[in-house]
Amino acid sequence: MALALYIHWPFCLKKCPYCDFNSHVRDGVDMAAWEAALLADMAFERAATGPDMLTSIFFGGGTPSLMPPALVERLIGEATRLWDAAPDLEITLEANPSSVEAAAFADLAKAGVNRVSLGLQSLDDEALRFLGRLHDAREGVAALEVAQRAFDRVSFDLIYARPGQSIAEWQAELSHALSFGTGHLSLYQLTIEPGTRFATDHRLGRFTLPEDDVAAEIFTLTRSMTAEAGLPAYEVSNHARAGQESRHNLTYWRYGDYAGIGPGAHGRRRSTATQRHRKPENFLSATDRNGHGTSESRTLPASEQAAEALMMGLRLEEGVDPGAMARRFGIDADALIDAEKARLFEDLGLIRRADARLHVTASGMVVLDALLGELVGGALLDAA
Repeated sequence: MALALYIHWPFCLKKCPYCDFNSHVRDGVDMAAWEAALLADMAFERAATGPDMLTSIFFGGGTPSLMPPALVERLIGEATRLWDAAPDLEITLEANPSSVEAAAFADLAKAGVNRVSLGLQSLDDEALRFLGRLHDAREGVAALEVAQRAFDRVSFDLIYARPGQSIAEWQAELSHALSFGTGHLSLYQLTIEPGTRFATDHRLGRFTLPEDDVAAEIFTLTRSMTAEAGLPAYEVSNHARAGQESRHNLTYWRYGDYAGIGPGAHGRRRSTATQRHRKPENFLSATDRNGHGTSESRTLPASEQAAEALMMGLRLEEGVDPGAMARRFGIDADALIDAEKARLFEDLGLIRRADARLHVTASGMVVLDALLGELVGGALLDAA
């Protein structure tokens, strides 16, 4: 079977105010201890999965570009020793676009990384300050240029629908972004996540987000501009030239098997859901004590797997095949989708059927989260 491997590096120089990922700021990091812990965690996953074909490795965070290239190389080498590596193994590393981290890009490429995802987040200095980023626009663009020379494949992130941002301003910013010629863009609407500093600021009225109709217009404009530039949306927030799609993330969205190691990492393998201890110190203690950092491991009932697979798959332009999914999970096809809601949403132009597949339309993608809550069968949602 095919397997994707996610490796979480939890450390950042600063916690961004919008970020709810498992990231931590520490004065110092014992690299030897972390190497030993991640290698032990990886070996545990290999024992659980067996000799699968490794199709991708993804270093996420946190800020993985803060990892020493030698540690990245060591982890890649061990992964390809433990599992059979696909000939076209995709190895992605998330990076911040600072000049210090960009200086390590060549060494990271030599270590085996062949795809980098840069957290530019904006091309506007004022927006970057608001987002709490440590780089400015000039530094970000310079890092992008270094990345494009160092790596075979490059993606970068931008955040839109920021406070006070007009449609014209985003159009200009996205046009600038498209001029760089990268093969992949991840474009996210700013959302307020619980537990973040932005959640507090927003609750206290320190800023407001654009109205929903403005955000929807920006979303529609984004898809139109990226498609015209040859990077159509293949997922609700991800856009790529043909062949440049993130194979690792496609494993998630197609509900394939993936192993997750490192603090807070999730995994889905052989119908089992896994999660690691979130706090770095607890993760290290667990690996010392148990030889792995697992905090939770449970077998998922078929109904819960089907619900997850539907909600992930409908994020993709390719949609899902409900009949094939019913057979895969041994679920009655009628239980997968709320038939009455499906007819309504099809009449409204929010979903469409083509051959055996069900797709969310461009109009439906604007309200995707609400749509999924209504469309996926109630019994499955209760299970999930």
